[in-house]
Amino acid sequence: MANSIAAAGFTVLLPEYSRVPGSPQATLADIARILSQAPGQIAPHNGRVILIGHSAGGQLALWAAASPLCPALIGTLALAPVADLMLAHRLGLGNGAVSRFLGGDPALRADLDPRRMPAPQAAITLLHGVDDDTVPLSVSESYVSAHPGAKLIAVDACGHYEPIDPRSSAWPIVMAQLELWVDRR
Repeated sequence: MANSIAAAGFTVLLPEYSRVPGSPQATLADIARILSQAPGQIAPHNGRVILIGHSAGGQLALWAAASPLCPALIGTLALAPVADLMLAHRLGLGNGAVSRFLGGDPALRADLDPRRMPAPQAAITLLHGVDDDTVPLSVSESYVSAHPGAKLIAVDACGHYEPIDPRSSAWPIVMAQLELWVDRR
């Protein structure tokens, strides 16, 4: 995915971050550090930032978009995101992945739940497969119901991994969204 986006002419940063079950602060600190420092250190880069995240990474991208971490942010593309931690927890996604990540009940962490956070200032698009049986479309629909300024693209005949596969029929939709944001500036 990163190689295909770079081949289309985008500057791509594919960061790694800490994963400490039950300690989301380590992950969030890494994301905050990356977003505050990286855009100014990458050449050639025009200074504008588009966040892209898939599944749990989509949750992190939406969290970052709602936080004042990156003034250069022009858009966030969340692919099959875990955009509502409460709903994901109730659905038992990932055999309890939400409570393992948070270290407890998601009801106590509204500050990490994209659905319950303030609406981001930059453009938000969620792209979600209609046939996703890993993170159901209803999770993205819940986010959009709380943040009506966000756009939801529901892709027919698309499961959980097609949005990150450059060989899939969903890929042109992903690239079209990225190009749309570039063309707006």
